[in-house]
Amino acid sequence: MEFYQKKVNKRKLSGSLEYITSKLSWQVSLVITIIALLSSIDIFSPNTSEVNKIPLIISIIFLFEFIIQFAIYKKITAQIISNEGQIGDDTRKMGWILLPFVITGNFFMFIAGFMLIKKHKTLEYQLCVYSSLTTISILLLSSLNLFKDSLVSTFMLGISAYGIYAVINLITLYFAGIYTVEKRPDKKFLPLALIGIIGLITGNVFSFLMGTISIAKYFNKNEEVTIEWVDVIRRLFKNYMAAIGMLIVVFLISVSIASLLTFDYDIATLNNYSTLLQSPSLMYPFGTDELGRCVFTRIVFGARISLLVGLVATIVPIIIGGFLGAISGYYGGKTDNILMRLLDVLYAVPGILLAIAIIAAFGVSTMNLILALSIGGIPSYARTVRATVMSLAGQEFVEAAKACGATNGTIIFKHIIPNSLAPVIVRATMGIGSAVLSTSSLSFLGLGVASHVPEWGNILKAGSTYLETNPYIAIFPGLAIITIVLAFNYFGDGLRDALDPKLK
Repeated sequence: MEFYQKKVNKRKLSGSLEYITSKLSWQVSLVITIIALLSSIDIFSPNTSEVNKIPLIISIIFLFEFIIQFAIYKKITAQIISNEGQIGDDTRKMGWILLPFVITGNFFMFIAGFMLIKKHKTLEYQLCVYSSLTTISILLLSSLNLFKDSLVSTFMLGISAYGIYAVINLITLYFAGIYTVEKRPDKKFLPLALIGIIGLITGNVFSFLMGTISIAKYFNKNEEVTIEWVDVIRRLFKNYMAAIGMLIVVFLISVSIASLLTFDYDIATLNNYSTLLQSPSLMYPFGTDELGRCVFTRIVFGARISLLVGLVATIVPIIIGGFLGAISGYYGGKTDNILMRLLDVLYAVPGILLAIAIIAAFGVSTMNLILALSIGGIPSYARTVRATVMSLAGQEFVEAAKACGATNGTIIFKHIIPNSLAPVIVRATMGIGSAVLSTSSLSFLGLGVASHVPEWGNILKAGSTYLETNPYIAIFPGLAIITIVLAFNYFGDGLRDALDPKLK
């Protein structure tokens, strides 16, 4: 009986978004507290008793946040178990306490707070939470430049624009909790939905999705029939780790765009011999490298290169490999045999070795790096599309198209390929992370992006020389690479589950 009750309680807790967000929030706060506390002791200094004040202050702040979040977490857990999954209004009001901690960079508490405040959370409301968090994060990140000696000329313009947009996001979030329901949102919410769509120019995909979903649901003629792609997104956001992965990806895209206005590219590229190998501080949050360049600024600009190479090096093989796989799977026979044997030869060569050979032949440049990674990815996407096309080629809708006189090209591009996109999309989300990792690996070896360009692999290579004396130069770009690869993997796993018809 006790074992059965534990299973029931576990099922109740796992189905509560308030419980899941609160649990991850206190866990992250505790981990940061421990890491910051350990970092406060400079083990590389001859005097090991010396304490670094900034990490110590950070550890104290996050310890305080951990205590608050853990107390709320225990209260949520007790109420879900004892009150048939219901959380009391007094406990929900405690969510407001968690929101201000976003200023310290504890984004998980911000999410947990808004998820606790609202009892009935529509998809639009959740998207508004992530949209607001993305914009606020960019503001906080950009504001660190205020501690530098000089600012880029467009800084005030950029920070003002993002400040206004953050206010708009919070207003939209407030009204999303009032005017959006599961079926059709109120007409009063449509102007804010349109503003959300325009927000895509900042890279805020959450804002764009919120606006698109709201308008699509409003103009849906039959409310009893749900919109399929909206259901996919709804299932995706039921997986909290997938949503966090998407948040990190969208944040990095938005930062790459915002850096055009709020960050000084010269600080990331020009040598400054008066600031060589400085430790992390408010002026240089991640310290400086051996040439006096700000590592923090270099990582921010490096995100742009890594994402650009990762996206292009994934899209190109999807197009080429998808086309070859569709032709091979649809026609079969000799066409299939010839194409797949040629691709098998290419597939037999290790991707990293093929990339090294191409770069060695054509030289080190960003375009050659994209070319090298793209060619290596063609066979895998061709195999994925071919397998899906072969399973669809004999379906009734294909036979019906043939009976209506549709040409092979029409059948392939209008009927088969659109129905083959789900596995390709899932593979692509994970493939981008792999492409970013390959980019950094080749740059670390001196075969990727040019050495003077701020890219995570280049920064990591420069820092590897100073691991014993100035480890922060290598630690922070290494963490950036790990974070983005994990983000794409979590996002890809969630997207795969969301697109699986068996899990609807």
